[in-house]
Amino acid sequence: MSSINAPSLRLRQIILRQEKKLNKQHLRVMIIKNEAILGLKPLGFMWPTTNPFLFCAHHLDDYPAGNLEMGPAASLEGRDMGQDFTPKDGWRMYHGRKVPGFPVHPHRGFETITIVRNGTVDHSDSHGQAGRYGKGDVQWMTAGAGLQHSEMFPLLNTGSGNPTELFQLWLNLPKAKKFAEPYFKMLWSEDIPVYKTMDNNGKLTDIDVIAGSIGGVTALAAAPDSWAADPVNEIAVWTIQMESGAQCKIPAAGSGVNRTLYFHAGSTLEINGTAVSSNQAIELISDLELTITNGSQECQLLLLQGKPINEPVVQYGPFVMNSQGEIQQAMADYRKTEFGGWPWPMREMVHPRSRGRFAKYRDGSEEIR
Repeated sequence: MSSINAPSLRLRQIILRQEKKLNKQHLRVMIIKNEAILGLKPLGFMWPTTNPFLFCAHHLDDYPAGNLEMGPAASLEGRDMGQDFTPKDGWRMYHGRKVPGFPVHPHRGFETITIVRNGTVDHSDSHGQAGRYGKGDVQWMTAGAGLQHSEMFPLLNTGSGNPTELFQLWLNLPKAKKFAEPYFKMLWSEDIPVYKTMDNNGKLTDIDVIAGSIGGVTALAAAPDSWAADPVNEIAVWTIQMESGAQCKIPAAGSGVNRTLYFHAGSTLEINGTAVSSNQAIELISDLELTITNGSQECQLLLLQGKPINEPVVQYGPFVMNSQGEIQQAMADYRKTEFGGWPWPMREMVHPRSRGRFAKYRDGSEEIR
């Protein structure tokens, strides 16, 4: 490049940077004017997330009646067994071959939050812990230094269908907690606090407060090593149900917090007067109060919010660390130790059909619901 053209290029670069800065400032003014919406993205099976959340999957499967092995009493012909993610006939086997779900697999460096709205999940892990939960229950599991677990969806009903709906969230851990002791706890549906509000027309909104707080309603304690355990990080996980025509307010959070509202069931919403159609992830400015007005159908929403963890993220499948070297170490550790091995007789571990909701912990204690 000649010396004559170089100053011209430099000037263009400066002008472009200034234009981008002005455009961002103008965009923020327009966003505020147009009711706090930063962006919209369509919802599929895996939903877009923002730091500190790594992943959000929405499992919605209309399973048929179960057979004697608690798998589907239906033909599995034509399915890609072991990798069945196509909703043929309205349901998927995922990685399961006899029972739908996710046979034994490892994790390190983050947490899973599993919210079961319908159906049943059987948990088993490499520390001998186990559980069965569903119909509003939430499992909060810190993988930390590493463990293996299986998550199967036993089809308990033999005379009727087994509709299943759940969310699984991956919440990152900061570097200081990547090697925390693995841990899980149950948030049983009957214990999860609910914030209820009625608008001026008598229309109801219910918010299940899984993490965070709203209107004086505070969630049960998060896992002890979680990013959510410190209120300063402003983690919120809420499932929201609104009657048709209902209106509710969502208070402002702090500046610099990431906030996303997932509109996964219903017809339309208005957010501060701006219409939004269903099946969208709505990224929001966090430090503005929201007024949400539902449309003509009952709606279902999921809200995820939190301060970002401002550290490098390096992910390789089920391992989420801060460097490539730590990923390689995780793989080596898993090959060497299998994170405690697998003490169960089956990779697709399911509990006896007769068992109800329960959780068995590493110290031998057990909860029965």
